[in-house]
Amino acid sequence: MIDQMYRKAVLTVSGQKFVEDLVRSRAWSVAQRFVAGEDIPAALQAVRELEKDGILGNLDLLGEFIDSPEQCNAFAERVLQLLDAANAAGIRPYVSVKLSSVGQGQLVNGEDLGLTNARRIVGKAKQYGGFVCLDMEDHPRVDITLAQFRTLVGEFGNDTVGTVLQSYLYRTADDLAGLGDLHPNLRIVKGAYLEPESVAMPDKADVDASYRRLVYAQMKAGNYVNVATHDESIIEDVKHFVLAHGIRKDQFEFQMLYGIRRDLQKELAAQGYRVRAYIPYGRDWYAYFSRRIAERPANVLFVLRGMLKG
Repeated sequence: MIDQMYRKAVLTVSGQKFVEDLVRSRAWSVAQRFVAGEDIPAALQAVRELEKDGILGNLDLLGEFIDSPEQCNAFAERVLQLLDAANAAGIRPYVSVKLSSVGQGQLVNGEDLGLTNARRIVGKAKQYGGFVCLDMEDHPRVDITLAQFRTLVGEFGNDTVGTVLQSYLYRTADDLAGLGDLHPNLRIVKGAYLEPESVAMPDKADVDASYRRLVYAQMKAGNYVNVATHDESIIEDVKHFVLAHGIRKDQFEFQMLYGIRRDLQKELAAQGYRVRAYIPYGRDWYAYFSRRIAERPANVLFVLRGMLKG
């Protein structure tokens, strides 16, 4: 409950325009701990640096609250450019995309623009032997995102496109069961959006228990699972679970956020586990940065120290 109250307080404050203006003007040097840069070359350089330590990359072009069809198409073009650039640089393209950023929910010529643009992006990734993860957003978008994910898996296969399930939503166990026939590639996260208690678990212990159940169920079903957490107790439990159940190391990977627990990422990679860092980049970094700050009180102190130094 305390975690929920803290997250709500931070996200409420960060939503104020004067706070955003202050942070944007003073905290970019701090934000670079969590955001790789503002353009494609910076993002690809971050991937190269991580690969030196045996850590893979998952690139995410930041951009939220894009609402016009023209903006959504332009955003999709930028993702396509990222795929081209990564392939040209000899990096296997692996990207995350929020479908709202490419037009989800907007009808153009009788079809959802988000699905149209997702087809372009996933098709390009498949051409390069890459992968696209459809990011999950707040709870009103879960149904449409899962429906579009089902469509895309049917067209491109589960080796090219995956999606995300959030353990703090009460509905997620049923969502996992409903996707079983797809043998989906899933990224399991706890959830970072500010959700009402009617749809999301308020207590950390319940969210953690739900997280473990989702990961274990996905593994036991023989499906690929991306264990996206920095929680060392969960990571250790997963390591014991895979040993006890004979789960191969090529059936799962640990995913963490760029700039957070790099030491743990390197340690897991050195132990022979597949590790991937979620690497956000782009000029629209404020909303993402706010959610990272909302996760831990220590992050607020880190930002304040950085702003005072500036």
